[in-house]
Amino acid sequence: MDKIKIGIVGMGNCASSLLQGIEYYKNKNSKEAIGLMHWDIGGYKPYDMEVVAAFDIDKRKVGKDVSKAIFELPNCTIVFCNNVPKANVKVKMGKILDGFANHMKNYDDKYTFILSDEKEASKEDVINVLKESGVEMLLNYLPVGSEETTRFYADCALKAGAAFINNIPVFIASDPEWANKFKEKGIPIIGDDVKAQLGATITHRTLSDLFKKRGVKLERTYQLNTGGNTDFLNMLNRDRLASKKRSKTEAVQSVLAERLEDENIHIGPSDWVPWQKDNKVCFIRMEGKLFGDVPMNLELRLSVEDSPNSAGVAIDAIRCCKLAFKRGQGGVLYSPSAYFMKHPPQQFTDDEAYRMTEEFIAGKREN
Repeated sequence: MDKIKIGIVGMGNCASSLLQGIEYYKNKNSKEAIGLMHWDIGGYKPYDMEVVAAFDIDKRKVGKDVSKAIFELPNCTIVFCNNVPKANVKVKMGKILDGFANHMKNYDDKYTFILSDEKEASKEDVINVLKESGVEMLLNYLPVGSEETTRFYADCALKAGAAFINNIPVFIASDPEWANKFKEKGIPIIGDDVKAQLGATITHRTLSDLFKKRGVKLERTYQLNTGGNTDFLNMLNRDRLASKKRSKTEAVQSVLAERLEDENIHIGPSDWVPWQKDNKVCFIRMEGKLFGDVPMNLELRLSVEDSPNSAGVAIDAIRCCKLAFKRGQGGVLYSPSAYFMKHPPQQFTDDEAYRMTEEFIAGKREN
């Protein structure tokens, strides 16, 4: 089958894990393929995609082949496939806007960006690259808090006729105005804020659903996360966290038997610990009452490599987007968005979202 042509905004850890994964699974078959939710989606395997365009703002990445750029600092994710072949696609200078947090200028270069001195891309530049390279869908991997920059690239995708997979907590698919723009153009969109394969949010949601099904009244809960990658450093600026906190909190609130008051639920990034690198450590505490109003509490510690955890979901979202294109389906893909994203336009339980996505893949559900 023809390769799915993708473009990527932000050649950080998540992009690195995705590109490594595409190459890694080339030498696997369905029986050997550990770590995938789907081996085959509409005839497309995990390796049936290629990066044909990429944008970044770091001078260590701009101008380099994507196969090299994904291993440049400040990327720090685990290398599980170090033989990613040359793609003959160079990383283009992107748009800065709010894609770079000012406080990050004060840290060692191995932890943060070194801004390229190349001229920023204009909207026309980006649109031309997307059109000329034949990008079918654009993946957004900008830092949390990149509100203006995300809208910039979403508009570029629209004007270039490319689908948009919004992996960060800026509300595009879940914003009715933006959702309608993609619907009017007949272009698919999946979003917002990728839900890791087995991360803090999906684990917290599953436990919350378990409380509900077993008749346990949840009274208060928190989720604290630490990590050492660039995005955790970026999130030390609390002004950039509003949409992230809202996205993660709503993902849990939406599956509770009864919504908690704001003072009884705290979900969000906690701190940046440099030596953790791309390892994310999550602490969850849940307090409630069992039969007879007897109190109980649960504490959980989860440790995962953050970016491969994301790539395992993105690789399915890409293939679902391709199916929508082939079927002539535009606008928000509600089923994949509910299953793959923390803040979809419409929330469902994970069991419901899983069933809906399987029906979408099988062609039994439009979106």
